Amino acid sequence: MRNSLLSLLILALFWSCNDHLVFSKYEPLKDGKWEMNKTVHFEFSGMDSITSYNMFINIRNDDAFAFSNLFLITELEAPSGNTLKDTLEYKMAEPTGEWLGKGLGSVKENKLWFRENVVFPDSGVYKMNISHAMRKNGSVDGVHILEGITDVGLEIEKSTQ
Repeated sequence: MRNSLLSLLILALFWSCNDHLVFSKYEPLKDGKWEMNKTVHFEFSGMDSITSYNMFINIRNDDAFAFSNLFLITELEAPSGNTLKDTLEYKMAEPTGEWLGKGLGSVKENKLWFRENVVFPDSGVYKMNISHAMRKNGSVDGVHILEGITDVGLEIEKSTQ
């Protein structure tokens, strides 16, 4: 009986694995506080130059996050030095205040689309930088310490299209 349960557990873990996943990394933020001038850095390499990929930014937040959306500034730098810079907005909560994302308890994980069907033509190391650009309504100055973001991640999957 014990071997059957162990075999079933191993089989379930095997089926739950994403065979399209080629890169996944998280950077924890100390005490769930993201400083405005703290950029989260990721580096990846070894991408097939003829395969297309989907890129996601993964955000883990808890109940200390006081906003219903999240503004991010991203920079994707190719080995050639070419850089794509974007300002992005993501919805994090419903108008009712219910958090979007998955997870039990107070921490929710959001898998946010970043780029679809990307081809990485250059060999070498790609660099991804992510920083927040949050502001309170009516304020010109940004939120210097954004509370409630516990982890920032980058995930890259082979495109199925």
